[in-house]
Amino acid sequence: MTMADDGQESSAGSGNDNLPDIIDLVMEMGRTPDEPQDAPPLPAHLESLADRARDYVEAASSINTGRAYASDWKHFAAWCRRQHVDLLPPDPQIVGLYITACASGKGTGDKKPNSVSTIERRLSSLTWNFSQRGQPLDRKDRHIATVLAGIRNSHASPPRQKEAILPEDLIAMLETLDRGTLRGLRDRAMLLLGFAGGLRRSEIVGLDVARDQTEDGRGWIEVLDKGVLVTLRGKTGWREVEIGRGSSDATCPVVAMQTWLKLARIGYGPLFRRVTGQGKAIGAERLNDQEVARLVKRAALAAGIRGDLPEGERKAKFAGHSLRAGLASSAEVDERYVQKQLGHASAEMTRRYQRRRDRFRVNLTKASGL
Repeated sequence: MTMADDGQESSAGSGNDNLPDIIDLVMEMGRTPDEPQDAPPLPAHLESLADRARDYVEAASSINTGRAYASDWKHFAAWCRRQHVDLLPPDPQIVGLYITACASGKGTGDKKPNSVSTIERRLSSLTWNFSQRGQPLDRKDRHIATVLAGIRNSHASPPRQKEAILPEDLIAMLETLDRGTLRGLRDRAMLLLGFAGGLRRSEIVGLDVARDQTEDGRGWIEVLDKGVLVTLRGKTGWREVEIGRGSSDATCPVVAMQTWLKLARIGYGPLFRRVTGQGKAIGAERLNDQEVARLVKRAALAAGIRGDLPEGERKAKFAGHSLRAGLASSAEVDERYVQKQLGHASAEMTRRYQRRRDRFRVNLTKASGL
């Protein structure tokens, strides 16, 4: 079940629920009849170390990355079967032909040609999968590197950025939520916390009420006098995010979060959970990160944001990243503070999120004397 426009929610839990670790996910989902099915059993005294190793493999990448690795490996394996070529050992020429097929949209089973970013991701997935099987792929081989360079030159296009949710947009979105229901209070807290913290959707749903409360938690909150301190594990490692109190209770992320916790009677475990029983009960499961994207899209459309665009284009404009882009675009502070809040390793990455800024603040034309 997926989240519909009427507010019904997916029955899925968090991205970690009922999923094996990444190495098993890739090896089992991506395994083909041509691959060896059975590995020699480990000695009994090494089983505990093997379990710990699997935990570390899972921690090395996100669940979404694991899903992509598995899906791309199955895609490549299916193409190899259709072309009657061997999957193993890795052959750079075969891989080069595969990415050519992806770019042309012929023989892959896809409805349309893959984008350059999708092809690059598929190639990264193959490289990882081959290496896990002890048979590394040489991506610098001319059959791959030259073909990929040609694909980039022929098909690459500027990135399509999601629309930034600006403060006035966010306020309009909040007005579309029902303050008299638990679901409305939860969604309000998610939007405000995600915007003010510049959080990724996985970071929003990965939060716990306090430290070390769940195995699948990716961070926790600590309410202080002047705001809330969020400690989380993101793409760039552990970081602390300071979310100050707002100028009014109506738009304060801390007040919204505290109201949700109080009325939902949540004192332990995942911060944001499913609302069940016609909006009157709180489930134990952590929300899936896709729920954040659906919430942003649904609220933005309901608020009439970018009403100048056709409906189809409007739907494609908004996603979870719209909140991060909104903070980066609207916070009128030194850029380094925005960079720290978003957890970016470089200022250049932060600038990619800034949809409105003075691009000509430094005018080299006048500086050169013209």
